[in-house]
Amino acid sequence: MKTVLLSGDSRGVGHCIAKELLSKGYKVIGLSRSITNEIEILKELYGNDRYIHINYDLLNVDGIKELYKKTLRPLTKENGIHAFINNAALAYDDIITNLNYGPLDEMFKVNVFSPMMITKYMLRDMLLHKTKGNIIHISSISAHTGYKGLAMYASTKGAMEAFSKNTAREWGALGIRSNIVCPGFMDTEMSASLSDDQKKRIFNRNSMKKPVVVEAVATTVLFLLEDTGKGITGQILHVDNGTI
Repeated sequence: MKTVLLSGDSRGVGHCIAKELLSKGYKVIGLSRSITNEIEILKELYGNDRYIHINYDLLNVDGIKELYKKTLRPLTKENGIHAFINNAALAYDDIITNLNYGPLDEMFKVNVFSPMMITKYMLRDMLLHKTKGNIIHISSISAHTGYKGLAMYASTKGAMEAFSKNTAREWGALGIRSNIVCPGFMDTEMSASLSDDQKKRIFNRNSMKKPVVVEAVATTVLFLLEDTGKGITGQILHVDNGTI
């Protein structure tokens, strides 16, 4: 059974990815700041041997080393970790002239610095177990198409896209792949603060004139993890309903 580490598993896209992977026979270790009803439902359905949840706040960048050595590695010492899916994200939305360092720093810790550090230890784990593994970062269409108020958030996703491409270049010869799944706008908790009119204008920017469904993102992640995606690395897969 292949083990996948998934950050941001508590709701939305992360919860949908967890459901998809569990239904296909993967073992999932989820990381998020709290346990939600969605997590409890999956734990009851699949049991603690298939779905393990760890409470961890990705603001604690310095704690990633201890998280791996004292928690993750003992859980997976026999077969190692097959994949890391970086889905957790913190949004800081505002126009650039209102930019404040405090929330910007927090967002970079959660969206960039902690995922980079986790990738470091996942690569070491894959090398230790000679695993031809996968690293998948969930990005955002805002890194490719401008949206008012999303410059800071988009910059974190752009950073991870560059990081992923270079990860793929460094470790591809050993069979380790790194890719980006880039969703378009979805009607999730992160977009809940938008008015109906704002959502309509955003969704009208894509070819299908509707929000991306989270299931489309989850099945794309699965595609990359399986043999179907074995020839894909260093790429950005857009799941955005044809955003132009």
